[in-house]
Amino acid sequence: MAESSFEAELARTGKLVYTNVGDSMMPLIREKRDLLILEPPQGRLHRLDIPLYKRDSGQYVLHRVLKVRKTDYMLCGDNRWQRESGITDEHIIGVLTGLVRDGKTISVKDWRLRLYAHIWCDLFWVRACVLRVKYFRKGRWKR
Repeated sequence: MAESSFEAELARTGKLVYTNVGDSMMPLIREKRDLLILEPPQGRLHRLDIPLYKRDSGQYVLHRVLKVRKTDYMLCGDNRWQRESGITDEHIIGVLTGLVRDGKTISVKDWRLRLYAHIWCDLFWVRACVLRVKYFRKGRWKR
């Protein structure tokens, strides 16, 4: 089977289903356990959307939109406190529309996921404090 890039798969089928590597979106997305369902973006993203984007370095990242600005987005993983800006529409490959957890498909529009996103993002300073303490205790402060 030939390898395919995320971009090629989305262009070919209009949908991308894969499992992630990394813990930046914990606890929403469990590494190597949940299946992610992504579709091409439909216009500009909105606050709390979860895009898959490609950094200028070529690294693929799945983080949440914290702020929509005129020319770019401010994003951050749910398990991170450092925000990333400068991500433009050209970087965006797809947007998370759902995930499959333990055989059950869950839409990102599910009220429980929306409530979680609002609490975790609206109280960003609380998240930053909690995560900094967590990383400090594990000796990963400089990460």
